[in-house]
Amino acid sequence: MKKSGGSLVVYALEKIGVKYVFGIPGVHTTEIYDELSKSESIEPILVTHEGGGSFMADAISRTSNSIGTLAIVPAAGTTHAASGIGEAYLDGVPMLVISGGVRRDSGKSYQLHQVDQEELTKGMVKAYFLAKSHEEIIPILYEAYNIAVSGEPGPVFVEVPANLLLQVGSVKELPEFSFTTKNPSFSEKYIDDAVKLLIEAKSPGMYLGWGAEECTSELIEIAELLSMPVCTTMQGLSVFPADNPFHTGFGFGKSAVPAAENAFKNCDCMLAIGVRFAELATGSYGVNVPENLIHVDINKEVFSKNFTAKIGIHGDAAEVAKALLKKLKESGYKNDKNRQSIVEKIREDKQNYRNEWTKTKQDDKVSPGHFFSVLREKMDRDSILVADDGNHTFLTAELYPIYKSKGYIAPTDYNAMGYCVPAAIGAKLANPEKQVVGIVGDGGFLMTGMELLTASSLNLGVIICIFNDGELAQISQFQQIPMNRKTCTVLKNVNFEGVALAVGAHYLKINNDNELDSKLKEAFEHSNQNKPVIVDVKIDYSKKTKFTQGVVKTNLSRFSFEDKVRLIGRAVKRHIFG
Repeated sequence: MKKSGGSLVVYALEKIGVKYVFGIPGVHTTEIYDELSKSESIEPILVTHEGGGSFMADAISRTSNSIGTLAIVPAAGTTHAASGIGEAYLDGVPMLVISGGVRRDSGKSYQLHQVDQEELTKGMVKAYFLAKSHEEIIPILYEAYNIAVSGEPGPVFVEVPANLLLQVGSVKELPEFSFTTKNPSFSEKYIDDAVKLLIEAKSPGMYLGWGAEECTSELIEIAELLSMPVCTTMQGLSVFPADNPFHTGFGFGKSAVPAAENAFKNCDCMLAIGVRFAELATGSYGVNVPENLIHVDINKEVFSKNFTAKIGIHGDAAEVAKALLKKLKESGYKNDKNRQSIVEKIREDKQNYRNEWTKTKQDDKVSPGHFFSVLREKMDRDSILVADDGNHTFLTAELYPIYKSKGYIAPTDYNAMGYCVPAAIGAKLANPEKQVVGIVGDGGFLMTGMELLTASSLNLGVIICIFNDGELAQISQFQQIPMNRKTCTVLKNVNFEGVALAVGAHYLKINNDNELDSKLKEAFEHSNQNKPVIVDVKIDYSKKTKFTQGVVKTNLSRFSFEDKVRLIGRAVKRHIFG
């Protein structure tokens, strides 16, 4: 049969189960978009920038069972989308990136958008494919999907030359899609050894990352059976419910909230699932990991990379968690730990830390503690919170409790500013029945805030709260203390009400703690009418998070005595003499 390359691309995406395709049509992809316009199961979404589209695709994959997909022009489309592709790659998020390509049949050089895309993308994708015939297009896209979602997930890049998309070619059949990848098998002996270590430990603890997002119920049972305190990575914040009595919070070292720091201080056996012990999650590696480390991950390359594992179990987190729970129950283990004292200490530490942030109400600014308390009251249990990269990210991690898996998403290891607004739109598209709120700094909003035009055109009632302090807060604070200067971190004054008017969003400003309840209530009322809302929050960033304090101390401790003297001396001199 004769088929155009564009129709073959869309056929494959329909069979895979893609629901949304993000991008901006160009001369190399018009045939794909023409076919998408005829699809009954896929909605093409026009974005204002391919970078925003890639963050939307990322959020689709993180918050739904569909895979986020891009259709972009080569070269400029690829480099524009690179931030979202890179974020997905380092954060372990599946994504399909379909790019048009220059003609391969003309024999001409210096074509429009002609770059080596395989070379361009090889450091941020799991695999790259170039379709060389019509017959290859569907099988390549099926294989790309299987690679993207298998093992440690990530983005896969597929380039289809413009001549294949435009022209009609012969194909023998339109093959059906089948998912073929199997999870790695793990040894029962490792499960037995891990259970033995956990049972014999005096003070075991559990450390969870995004890789454990599909096994929350098993993890709750394991924690309660062993009376284990549980902490998470930043990306894994939603994996374990914050209202479970054994939940302690983000991190477990001196950069962690007090409940987590105290609960893990004497940890003698750690069960780490779906984590990589990366820089952000460990507070610049400022954690003490016990000798008895049981590390579970789908990617065997992570074992003993930063901290030595006594037992490395290479497998799918959900399958391993089920096996561990089964073996624990079969062991006849009787928990003799003082469960009540453990949970009471966690509860007390959490309450004391929250009290630090909510001592008084301010009349001239908004206190982070009061903001997140009121926001939590207004949000449903299964709502989705999306954070950007910045000072507010750690405030969110420390002060906003998450109750449901996939209820929190944020850029982590790639750490791209500008993630929040488009990712919130993607999350709302994938979950129209849920409340979706974004927390973004004023600097991050300036990067992708115009993407709210996409939300307006799609009638998506996403709420974007801008933590507005007039500067790039986190870096500005790091500059101010040791350098007494703020170089390139103070922002120009922006009229966010004008931005709201431009993109068709409702605008609200919260000036102090007393306005929080009424203004957030109004924000949700407009959101419920399927209209995006910008909430301009006059935030008070004066109090440092536990994470920030811990990371500064950890990194300072690594300087030589000579460098410490030099840095402290410079700080003193500049603060005295300017």
